[in-house]
Amino acid sequence: MSSYKAPLDDIRFALFDVLDAEPLFAKLGFADANRELVDAVIDEAARFTETVLAPLNKIGDEIGCKYDKATGDVTPPPGFKQAFDQFVEGGWTGLTNAPEHGGQGMPAAVGAVLTEMVDAANLAWGNFPMLSHGAVKALETYGEDWQKEVFLKPLVAGTWTGTMCLTEPHCGTDLGLLKTRAEPLDDGKYALTGTKIFITAGEHDLVPNIIHLVLAKLPDAPPGAKGISLFVVPKFKVARDGTVGERNAVRCGAIEHKMGIHGSATCVMNFDGAEGYLVGQPHKGLQAMFVMMNSARLGVGVQGLGQSERAYQNALRYTRERLQSRSLSGAKNPDKPADPIIVQPDVRRMLLAQKALVEGGRLLSLHAYSQLDIAEHAPDAGERERAETLVSFLTPISKACLTEWSIENTYNAVQCFGGHGYIAEHGMEQMARDARITTLYEGTTGIQSLDLIGRKTAATQGAGLKLFLAEVEAFAKQHEGNAALAEFIAPLRAKCSEWGKLTTDTLTRAASNPEELGAASTDYLFYSGYVVLAYWWARSVAAANASSRPQAFKDAKRDTARFYFARILPRTLAHKAAIESGAETLMALPEAGFGE
Repeated sequence: MSSYKAPLDDIRFALFDVLDAEPLFAKLGFADANRELVDAVIDEAARFTETVLAPLNKIGDEIGCKYDKATGDVTPPPGFKQAFDQFVEGGWTGLTNAPEHGGQGMPAAVGAVLTEMVDAANLAWGNFPMLSHGAVKALETYGEDWQKEVFLKPLVAGTWTGTMCLTEPHCGTDLGLLKTRAEPLDDGKYALTGTKIFITAGEHDLVPNIIHLVLAKLPDAPPGAKGISLFVVPKFKVARDGTVGERNAVRCGAIEHKMGIHGSATCVMNFDGAEGYLVGQPHKGLQAMFVMMNSARLGVGVQGLGQSERAYQNALRYTRERLQSRSLSGAKNPDKPADPIIVQPDVRRMLLAQKALVEGGRLLSLHAYSQLDIAEHAPDAGERERAETLVSFLTPISKACLTEWSIENTYNAVQCFGGHGYIAEHGMEQMARDARITTLYEGTTGIQSLDLIGRKTAATQGAGLKLFLAEVEAFAKQHEGNAALAEFIAPLRAKCSEWGKLTTDTLTRAASNPEELGAASTDYLFYSGYVVLAYWWARSVAAANASSRPQAFKDAKRDTARFYFARILPRTLAHKAAIESGAETLMALPEAGFGE
């Protein structure tokens, strides 16, 4: 059975030493988010996730959710409801929400720390409260005053949960094709009819009411995505004064049988004239959807990070304990029958790859969340705008890379265990299965790639990229005379220069052939992710050297950074070559040439 212990030392290093979060929080007006309080929050989050959620991870996988076909009810695995009740009682559901809605008003970056711990401890359980955050943000931004009053407080308190009902059987990502209809009623409500699929936590018994945010089309909707509207549809009807009424005409038609996250209810939701309310303006639902989607995409990136962290912890423990063969350079434990496999170079390759991607990825994620805090709370409008542009650019990188790296990291963890990783006893195969979904929901890696190179780069003339490159250059200038960082600064600067030119050349080719964007997109995303992580590893070495931490800690950061620059950053060479090869080799083969 796998275990989990929150990596508090590295989380604190990332948050306070590298990102210098305490003065940032104070500047942004988070009066209560001082070091002492944040440390206490992190400690308590670790205790809850380690002792309450982690022990339920295997149970959730083995037993899964149960669906009652006669009633449409869904029952989560044993212990999930009790854990959720404790989560609510501890105030965790409202950690980062506004105090006026009953939240605690903590920074989003602190919330990301909690999310990582929850998802590392029990990814399937973490899906039940996850989407409430996106629902809250959408209602805060686009809801009417009475909708905010009626729906936000119970969502923030965790007495209700929220969902995102977007996808339909026939349309997947192309939401302009959706068929769910909303017919106006005489009393200002709407009757929604249609079927939504892949709805996370669409039905369960953890709370008495579930609030569905549903994309649908009005009778006069223009075709395509421009005709989408957003509606709030509760499981039990809710009046404008907050009174909860009878069961609404929305029912779970089935739950999916999945590769992983068995403890998470992935539902088919049938709306049969279900009553709901319009959120925002008619035909403007796409804007509100992206408020929910961007929140969820960053959150899914953290899910990938959590799985990577847990996989690394267990692989490290096993390779230290597993005695097998001898070191190539001579016995390291001559008094024992064999050496631990961690002495082997190839085992170290896998462990170091995990360590580099996990610790660097944590900084990528927390930096993105800190930009969310700046975008929402900075006193200067220009600073808010810059942060919004930067986090918009970083979101597809964070979502896609952290989840794709979780596939690599869980794979390497299984390899460290050998055959013991393939069997259920040690829990490694569960992590490998659970991590797979993170690359798919809230937009596949291909969708994130197109978002990055299209909407976030080509459509903005590289605005987000320019901001990030300026941040890197400011760091490089600051440390130009720092001999301890010279080995990292020079290659980092070279890669950033190459990144800018590669972007310009790709967009130039795309101006005459639009297929070039799609052809370059996935390689461009990974190229971007690896350069971003190089920056965070250089920052980590600088922060570690400037800190009062033990020399062993500083050495570990430096040695891991050297491994990253020597063995992982060169992956950009292959991605660059693929980008520069253009679209021709992808598009030349006729469809018939693929075979029958």
